[in-house]
Amino acid sequence: MPSEAKPDSPSVTGDPGSPRDADRITPENRLVVTVLVVAAFVVILNETIMNVALPRLMAELKVDAPTVQWLATAFMLTMSVVIPTTGFLLQKFTTRTVYVLAMSLFSAGTLLAALAPGFGVLLLARVVQASGTAIMMPLLLTSVLNLIPIARRGQVMGTVSIVISVAPAVGPTLSGLILQFLSWRFMFLTVLPIAVAALLFGAAKLHGNSYSERPALDVLSVALSVPAFGGVVYGLSQLGGTGAGGLGPVVPLAVGGVALVAFVLRQIALQRGGSPLLDLRAFAYPMYTVATALLMVGMMALFGVVILLPLYLQELRGLDTLGTGLLLLPGGLVMGLLAPTVGKWFDRVGPVPLTVTGTSLITAVLVALSFLAADTSVWLVMGLHSVLSLGLAFLFAPTFTSGLNPLPPQLYSHGSAILSTLQQVAGAAGTALLVAVMAGTAHASSSSMPAVDSALAGFHAAFLVAAGAGAAAIVLAAFLRNQTPEGSPRQDVAAAAAPSPH
Repeated sequence: MPSEAKPDSPSVTGDPGSPRDADRITPENRLVVTVLVVAAFVVILNETIMNVALPRLMAELKVDAPTVQWLATAFMLTMSVVIPTTGFLLQKFTTRTVYVLAMSLFSAGTLLAALAPGFGVLLLARVVQASGTAIMMPLLLTSVLNLIPIARRGQVMGTVSIVISVAPAVGPTLSGLILQFLSWRFMFLTVLPIAVAALLFGAAKLHGNSYSERPALDVLSVALSVPAFGGVVYGLSQLGGTGAGGLGPVVPLAVGGVALVAFVLRQIALQRGGSPLLDLRAFAYPMYTVATALLMVGMMALFGVVILLPLYLQELRGLDTLGTGLLLLPGGLVMGLLAPTVGKWFDRVGPVPLTVTGTSLITAVLVALSFLAADTSVWLVMGLHSVLSLGLAFLFAPTFTSGLNPLPPQLYSHGSAILSTLQQVAGAAGTALLVAVMAGTAHASSSSMPAVDSALAGFHAAFLVAAGAGAAAIVLAAFLRNQTPEGSPRQDVAAAAAPSPH
């Protein structure tokens, strides 16, 4: 078990060996993180860009709704299967090699999608795109941990959280604008030049820094991870009615659950003498565990709302996809503009004031959304979504930073990969739970009330369940602390500057 991490020591200024020197971000490291942030924004933007286009693709590619839904389902499944392998990749290969692999896969998939002659090729292209996308977030988080001093991580993580929160929000708006005037192929042709430019620039500028460890790939772990994470995520998507038809939820959830238990047992066995695919010793650090749970609850609420609000606006308010995207865009901009500032505040005051405020705002908005009516002003909905986005901005950067700060360097890549994997699972679980609650309540109410009222009852119940998750997040947020591993540069300098007790 690791020794308990100690709270970050106050800055000591005035000497050459003070934390002020250790806290500087070199121009080279700043460039590396900037390149990774831009690349990650592009690939994660692409994750949601397809959703608005599905009806158009059904008509042009001559496929039915369950079939076309595979374009979203296959992307999500590929992400959930590939992300667990990134802990191994980031320890086995250099940052530059992993980056080139990720952006090459993404660029190749994007080109293939733009030129796809039919549905089968387009589906393959989405899988290739997702393989590159899955690698980028763990790569970005691990690079921040390796390159950014502890005292400045909050500020940089604030910028990183733009990728997590704003890119998915901008995707539907961008695709809606493109589809209003151009062919669906331009969703990919617009992204492709940016992706290729990021690939070439990163390949030229990124360092070939690598880690001392060269772990061996455990084939059994990889074999177990596919049904474990893929089965769970697919089963949850079927449970929420967002999958692509087929087996239903029971079989994949059962297979996924058994495989997940076997996967965890295999990783624990490898910790005693081997190379685990995901090193679960990260959970031995209490703040990592608290932050992971908090992010999972937050992602459940966020992904559920991302599904529910557009459904409400389109089904009950009659907005089209472009109007819905534009209405929700200000919330994404709020997160993007505020996130770096929240990161700076974190470096000054720590996580609790920010995360408790954020989770309280999220919960309050979710409660307010449970009172939506069929004639609620769309401007009020936009305002509530903007406040929700404000709460998420207060939540993401402090939680990511507090969770990853205590980890020792050998666990950076694994901690980032575990966090990204569980985010995918939590997003699928949140979507499944809230859509199931909405549909179940609406169906139960349909015999005793008009269709509009029964639909509203479904939305009300789903938002209340999301508010319950928000209340749980408030409790978790109160336990979050900013801790750093023993032996970190700031602790060493602070200890040396402290007056001798003798």
